[in-house]
Amino acid sequence: MTANSLSGKTVLIAGGAKNLGGLLATDFARQGAKAVAVHYNSVSAAADAEKTLKEIREHGAQAFAFRADLTTAGAMEKLFADAKAAMGSIDIAINTVGKVLKKPMLEVSEAEFDEMDAVNNKSAFFFLKECGRHVSDSGKVCTLVTSLLGAFTPFYSSYAGTKAPVEHYTRAAAKEFGERGISVTAVGPGPMDTPFFYGQETPEAQAYHKTAAALSGFSKTGLTDIEDIVPYIRFLVTEGWWMTGQTILVNGGYTTK
Repeated sequence: MTANSLSGKTVLIAGGAKNLGGLLATDFARQGAKAVAVHYNSVSAAADAEKTLKEIREHGAQAFAFRADLTTAGAMEKLFADAKAAMGSIDIAINTVGKVLKKPMLEVSEAEFDEMDAVNNKSAFFFLKECGRHVSDSGKVCTLVTSLLGAFTPFYSSYAGTKAPVEHYTRAAAKEFGERGISVTAVGPGPMDTPFFYGQETPEAQAYHKTAAALSGFSKTGLTDIEDIVPYIRFLVTEGWWMTGQTILVNGGYTTK
């Protein structure tokens, strides 16, 4: 097993049943991962999880699925313990979990804010904490944030605001886990062609975002295609160890660092 390869590695993907997480799971299996464990939250995602497990196994890797609400520290602890017990180790851990809300600040309720904070902020903190406990020495960790962290835009205060702390957690974890050779990075995609995006946008806003980026005309939909995010993350968990502590923003066809 070479250092800069997915061959023989064990991978845990939070939010790995479908969309970007599911695509990563099958890609890693295709690239030679030994085992991939995917997490999903809702009962409605169970069928997607089973489909992803089938595809992982078709590429010769072991596949496991775990359902959990990761907004409590205890649930996160159990996910990592169960995944490690199933696979024997966790060499790579990726967190794609998130929730988006597009609303003016004056309309965001306390309950909505608390939910956004639990899903985007709290779960990311405890994900990284468990990575520090369970990820193998010289392992790799990557979390998903948002390109809105580099934007100046209205209506996403609770979303971008609860994702922003993850940048700091990434830097802190990189420093604290670095003595064990663990690389910790984050990727911030632009608007992606997934239900995550469409559920919050009006048709007018969708049309705008599909033409907003300089290279929108070069993607399939004008948005960020999820298959174009996969190589970034694959690079960060194989070759990109020297980028530890950094957030890579990928926005609709152009990249800034």
